[in-house]
Amino acid sequence: MGSHATTDIGAMCRTDETSAAHVRDILSRVGDKWSLFVIGLLEHGPMRYGRLAADIPGISQRMLTVTLQRLERDGLVTRASYPEIPPRVEYALSPLGESLREPVIALAEWAYAHQDEFDASRDRYDSRL
Repeated sequence: MGSHATTDIGAMCRTDETSAAHVRDILSRVGDKWSLFVIGLLEHGPMRYGRLAADIPGISQRMLTVTLQRLERDGLVTRASYPEIPPRVEYALSPLGESLREPVIALAEWAYAHQDEFDASRDRYDSRL
């Protein structure tokens, strides 16, 4: 981990405005629902666009394209184009993206394990309204 590694998230966000903005920006990218799906699927190796689209329920072609472009721009995903007929394009996790696999998987497993608790809590809250 880098020199900013700490378990005190509050301290990380309070260091200075620039650091806090960077943390918010990165968490915003990796925390959006489509990015998490893409990163989770690419943990198994390179995939073509069509396979990603088929394996992510509810994502539009436009949103998948935008998500892949953003992940590539941020250095989390690589795009390889092969000069074949028809052209073949594959997406894969970059080394930086690979380093994100473990925390993303842990977060997804946590969400899956606690979904019933979230549903129950939301039902209790909503019944009070």
